[in-house]
Formats: sequence, C-alpha cells, structure tokens
Amino acid sequence: MAATEAEIEALALSTMRGWVASDPRALKKLLGRDFMMLVGSTPPQLLDRPSFLAAVERGFACTRFTFREVIVRAHGKAAWFVAGAELELAFGPKRWTGGFLVTDLWRKGAIGGWKLAERSLARLDPDDSVAVAVSKLQLWK
Repeated sequence: MAATEAEIEALALSTMRGWVASDPRALKKLLGRDFMMLVGSTPPQLLDRPSFLAAVERGFACTRFTFREVIVRAHGKAAWFVAGAELELAFGPKRWTGGFLVTDLWRKGAIGGWKLAERSLARLDPDDSVAVAVSKLQLWK
C-alpha cells in the first residue's frame, strides 16, 4: 500500500478510536472545520462538526467497531476511504448495530496535514444477492 493510503487508513482508525473513547478533543484534531457527517437513516440526517462533537459528549457513542474490506484511493490533495464495518452505535438508549458502509473524504491542507472533511454511515443490506449480481458485472474477473 502506498504511503498516502496507509496514512489515511491509520487516520480513519484514529478517528474511530477517538469516537469509541468519547474523546471530542482527539476528534477535534482530526476533523476539518467544515466537517459533515451524513447518517444513513430514513430520512438521512446531517451532523456538522459542532453538532457531532457535542453529540459524542451527550451519548452518540460508538462502543465497538471493526473495519473489514478497506479501500483507499488518493486523488491529489484528497483521499477517499471506504470500508465495510461492523459497528455498535448508541444514541442514549437506542442501539444501532450491524454491518455498515463507512465512507470518508480526507483533504490535505497546507497547515495541519490531513483532515476528515466528510463521513457517511449507511447500513449494509444483509441480502448478498446484490453483491453477487454486481460481482458478475466486473470485467476484471
């Protein structure tokens, strides 16, 4: 894996560890000033940086995570991180667990290095027939 891709994967892990630790200070260092999180609920909901950091302090918790399939693609001063993940999330007493797709857009600034600009969380469909059908469309197989 190229250096940029390894660095982005490490930063994504650090972001998740900061969330698991309910550590807004650690998260603040990793999030860009214009950070936005899209939560794949119905309807989808947005959290800006101040809202997400406050939510972490008020009980929007990630109690466990495991990244599975990880793809990182660098595009100049931006990088796209995508991972299948097992997440245990909590909104106070409400639990949201299972397979998720985590997507991040990281941007590299002149000062401060890489910062997380966008994160999306969406539940994965447990029906694997879609994955099988799409796999058959891949020309490299």
